[in-house]
Amino acid sequence: MKLKIKYLPNYLPDWPRLAFAHPGDSGLDLRAAIAEPLVLKAGQRALVPNGVQMEMEADSSDYEVQIRPRSGLAAKAGLFVLNTPGTIDWGYRGEYKTILFNSSTEDVTIQPGDRISQAVVCPIVRPQIEEVTDMSATQRGDKGFGSSGV
Repeated sequence: MKLKIKYLPNYLPDWPRLAFAHPGDSGLDLRAAIAEPLVLKAGQRALVPNGVQMEMEADSSDYEVQIRPRSGLAAKAGLFVLNTPGTIDWGYRGEYKTILFNSSTEDVTIQPGDRISQAVVCPIVRPQIEEVTDMSATQRGDKGFGSSGV
């Protein structure tokens, strides 16, 4: 499978091109393609452009790109991708953007070119839909949301 990447004018020429940082990595780091620093206040969210467009080869409609948080930003600064994972459908051709949320109690400054999220190509499974009036029973049943304890 081939992934084509187009760099937009807001992705500066001196920034590294998208690549897997280490052998075996699953995500490509996406950058904040912004012209000036962005202060994300505590509890605030922002739609941050990434300065790239991507296209999977023509027969790739069984794939999506997921935008995911970078673990270091989440652990150290409290920044994460609000709609984790953000889904980018095969047919989308616009600029990639990341919805960042500052969950910390302090403001966080994002600098132009900072790595803020990662893009992971994932397969899509499309089940056949069948409408029913009854569901099978299991031991768990409808228990959820913490019913198994801490």
